[in-house]
Amino acid sequence: MTRQQEIRFVAESALGKLAKWLRILGFDTIYEPEFSDRSFRDPGRIRLTRTLKTYRQLGGKSIIFITSDHYPEQIKQVIRELGITLQDVKPFSRCIRCNDPIHRVDKKSLPGKVPDYIWETHDTFLTCRRCHRIYWPGSHIAHSNQRIKQLFDD
Repeated sequence: MTRQQEIRFVAESALGKLAKWLRILGFDTIYEPEFSDRSFRDPGRIRLTRTLKTYRQLGGKSIIFITSDHYPEQIKQVIRELGITLQDVKPFSRCIRCNDPIHRVDKKSLPGKVPDYIWETHDTFLTCRRCHRIYWPGSHIAHSNQRIKQLFDD
């Protein structure tokens, strides 16, 4: 098992963009609207909170108090506190909507499910088996990869 697979999170509702970016980085991240009390008690998950009372109640065990209001700084804090390296991440491997791993899908199964132009100009597609969202390598990938690199350049 790689270190990336071992790091799992549960994020409170005030941390939606952080949760999304942790998923983009490839980390299993439950976001509050989806969590159950069991998720928060899962000893294998690191709880991310902006609530000082919650942080104090849990005594610092598997919890990170997020200090910034800005998600780029929040991501950097998590990376710094856990010692995450660029080698620990697996970008674009999880569904940003529901958190499940995404899988390659045969292009032939997609006519009518993606815009015609996208189907005609792309050969690589991935899908989430849970929510059925379809992903393809658009121009946002280069921009996101640049942002990911910047997170680890500091």
